[in-house]
Amino acid sequence: MSQYVCTICGFVYDEEAGYPKGDISPGTLWADVPAEFVCPLCGASKAEFSKQENSVSATSVSTETVAPVELPKDLSYSSAELSAIFSNLAKGCEKQYDPEMSELYRQLSTYYGTQQDMEHNADFENLKALLESDLSTGFAVANQVAGSNKDRGSLRALKWAEQVSRMVNAHLGKLKSDSANFLEDTNVYVCEICGFIYVGEEKPEICPVCKVPNEKMTQIGKAA
Repeated sequence: MSQYVCTICGFVYDEEAGYPKGDISPGTLWADVPAEFVCPLCGASKAEFSKQENSVSATSVSTETVAPVELPKDLSYSSAELSAIFSNLAKGCEKQYDPEMSELYRQLSTYYGTQQDMEHNADFENLKALLESDLSTGFAVANQVAGSNKDRGSLRALKWAEQVSRMVNAHLGKLKSDSANFLEDTNVYVCEICGFIYVGEEKPEICPVCKVPNEKMTQIGKAA
């Protein structure tokens, strides 16, 4: 029998064991698992699971591409993007126990966050296209660069970012479909460390992606 792994948090559904806590009997094939099944750890839909091959987790991030990648010679970022980049660097330094550098990055993030140059074309379709581009090629490029420089910290952050991006992409898919009401009458939490978004009444004990305690998961709202 086969195993299927959640590409967001790494939870494994084993057909042999089933999932009795969710009323799925041992021996239940993945094809027979109800379509409304969600990951018990992170809430990802059944569509976010992949068949596990050769006991290698589907959440592992490749550090190789078929051919060398040429990076753009001129990169241009909006103030909002710079604010997000410096915010992530601040969190990374916090995880590396470097509070002084973390505070400097946080100040830069705050500064750029006050600059009003938001994208006028930041609509739903544009956002989804950017996410899909990252998932199809962007992460492969970034992982190749980080891998070639043996930057383990960046590789770990990229792994988190890819998992979170998959979940955000899944949420956007729900918003676009007939299940747009999945945000109604429930809570939404965001992990301050990796950006994971959890939709549900009670936040998990730890973040399903970066494994920090749930005190780092902030409630950002509840739909009316």
